[in-house]
Amino acid sequence: MKVEVLKRIKDTEQGYTAMISEAKAAKEKRIASARLEADNRVIRAEAEIEEFKKKRLAEARSEIGRKREAIQRKGEEHATALKNRGKSNLDRSVAFLVKRFREQLHVPA
Repeated sequence: MKVEVLKRIKDTEQGYTAMISEAKAAKEKRIASARLEADNRVIRAEAEIEEFKKKRLAEARSEIGRKREAIQRKGEEHATALKNRGKSNLDRSVAFLVKRFREQLHVPA
């Protein structure tokens, strides 16, 4: 009877040892799976960040291009207006200079 009790205790210990080993293996498997999932999420997040960055840079470059064109167009319009105003004043300026020159030379108009 004593032998039977000791054998049952030993069998029970072996059963619990096996259950503990299985639990540890399951734990390690869950940890490895969780780490893999975390790594995959990090990789996806980094890819999304990179895509967002590229999109924002493209939008910024486009906006800068539009603003640059608007500024350039405005500058060209201003330069054209100044040139036209200068041309309209040219005839009057020439007439004024000729008049002054004649006055200096005492030539009647």
